[in-house]
Order: sequence, then structure tokens, then C-alpha cells
Amino acid sequence: MSQLPEIIRTIDRVSADVVAKASTFQAAILSDVAGRRGTMHGRVAPVHQNMKVAGPAFTVEVRPGDNLMIHAAIALAQPGDVLVIDGKGDQTAALMGTLMLSACKKRGLAGVIVDAAIRDKLEILELDFPVFSAGFNPAGPTKFVPGRINHPISAGGTTVNPGDLVVGDADGVVVIEREKAPAMMALADKKVADEAARIESIARGDTASKWLPAALRAAGVLKEGESL
Repeated sequence: MSQLPEIIRTIDRVSADVVAKASTFQAAILSDVAGRRGTMHGRVAPVHQNMKVAGPAFTVEVRPGDNLMIHAAIALAQPGDVLVIDGKGDQTAALMGTLMLSACKKRGLAGVIVDAAIRDKLEILELDFPVFSAGFNPAGPTKFVPGRINHPISAGGTTVNPGDLVVGDADGVVVIEREKAPAMMALADKKVADEAARIESIARGDTASKWLPAALRAAGVLKEGESL
């Protein structure tokens, strides 16, 4: 019986064209067109609200409080990749700080998403590099527990496969399966156009939600023939 290696070096990535297109959309738009699936728990948030990231996931699984495999992942990831780290949501020690994140930026990675704590918040703000985390802690990590690279992981309660499309902004992070991502782009374009039209109608004074009465009747709040 064959067994996958702990480190998988070669992965299929979502295309650069799809990443470029996806980067023009809010994470919320992509979440809607993906059926409201694939969003990470709100604990995984950008260090600064203006940070935005889009790219293929380069996945890392670590034991809580240990960053050995993150160092290996930084050495292996390609420019444009987004490190997505399953740190089990642990906030008792920081998995990354200025030194490692500076290396990520230098190597041309698109950003880092850590479901765990990091540190050096003020320096990260000055680094001008997209970083999302579950919090902060000044305590440093250990560096001797094995983990896995480019296996399926769970980060922020969401399944992330290597090469999946990852988009993060002020609202949080959404993950879309690599195979489904291309089809989502046209749907996202339509969603943006529909919302723009709705905003224009609201500006003209049309604030009524035309779907609301039927939804209230279906929920049993309004009786048939009754209106707000």
C-alpha cells in the first residue's frame, strides 16, 4: 500500500488568469456565487483592513505552536502562491513574525493566511504584505514537530486543497475549488452588475425588496393575501 509523502512538491494550481480576475472581486461576491460555501471562520482576519490577497493555495499543516513545516513551505512555494496554514486555531504562541513574513514577501508570495496566532503586528503593518491570522501572541514557536505540506487541510473551518483559489479582504477569506473557480468568474461579473443596478435603483428611491413578501409568506410570517 503506497503512502503519500509528507511534503508534496508538485501541485496543480488555479490558473494565473483566473487569479487575476478573482482579485478584482470582493470575497463576499465570490462567496455568494459559490453558494455561500468556502468561507473561513471570522477569526481569520487581515492584519489591516486594506490588505487583500488572491492566489493558489500552498497548504501547510502544523502542530499547534510549532512552525517547522512553515519554514519548509516558504522555501518550496512559488511566486504568487498563498501560504494557507492550518495551525488548529491555536493562539498560545505565534507561528510567524516579521522575519518569516519578510522572507515570504522577498520570495514573491502573494500572501499568508494563518489559522493561528502571529506576532510583530506593527512591523507587519509596515511590511506592506497581505497577512491574515487568528490573532496575536508575543510568545515564539518551537521548530521540531513534523507536519505536512500540500495535503488537504482545514483552516478556519474550511477545507482547502493545494492549488485552490483563495481570496481574502477586509471581510475575511473565501476558498473556491480549483476546478470550479473558472466558472465562478462569469457569475461574479453578473453579480457585480446586478448589485450595481440595485444600488442605482435604491439611489432613485426604490428601497423595497420585491422578493420579501413572498419570502415572509413562505416562512409563515405573513398570511396569504396579507402584505407589510
